[in-house]
Amino acid sequence: MLSWAVTFLIIAIIAAVLGFGGIAGTATGIAKILFLVFLVLFVVSLILGRRPKA
Repeated sequence: MLSWAVTFLIIAIIAAVLGFGGIAGTATGIAKILFLVFLVLFVVSLILGRRPKA
């Protein structure tokens, strides 16, 4: 998931340098959403991974 966010961030940077503002904005938005989903899943896995086994 984090690799997809980084990929879209790189696409956004390249598109911004080349002057494609719409594509850059869309790719940046996708990268932000994927990064937030990654963070949420990471925190959930940390919390659930530290539970004692019953």
